Parts: sequence; structure tokens; C-alpha cells
Amino acid sequence: MNTMQENIEERKAVLLTIKTEIIQRLHIQKNVAQIDDDTPLFGNGLKLDSVDATEILVLLDKNFGIRPGEGEDPSYMRSINSLASFVLQQNQHH
Repeated sequence: MNTMQENIEERKAVLLTIKTEIIQRLHIQKNVAQIDDDTPLFGNGLKLDSVDATEILVLLDKNFGIRPGEGEDPSYMRSINSLASFVLQQNQHH
């Protein structure tokens, strides 16, 4: 039970870090509470572009020590939630 609670807390912390960093780095005019975990990063969601995607890669490296390879399936950039899942998955492998 503790492990499940720890996993939930870890996911919440990763989600908060990702939202906070995206807001600050990409100058999004919203606060953390206004961004839903399932908000798409591109298209109709936060409307990020390819330059912003590069910033997300920097965010992953600087905050989580993750450098996605070129062959990595880019679907992890679909939403805040998918980014968090990617971070947690990568942390388990390292």
C-alpha cells in the first residue's frame, strides 16, 4: 500500500515539475491549476510548436536527466500525462 501511495506522490511531483517548467520556459499564460494533466501539448491544447518541443527536450534533460534517443517514439510528447509517464518509465530503467 505504501508503494502505491509513493508512486502516486512521485507522479504528482513529476506532473507539477513538468507543468511548472513548461509554464516558465515557454511563457504559457496559465497557472498550474489551469492545465489539465491530459491537455495536449500541441494542436488545440497548449498550441506548442517544434521550437517548444526542443525546449521540452531540454526540460527533460535538465530536470530529470533524460535524453530521449532519436529513435524514441515521440508519442510521449502527446500530453502532460504522457510526458510524466515517460519520465517515470525512464527513471525505472536507470
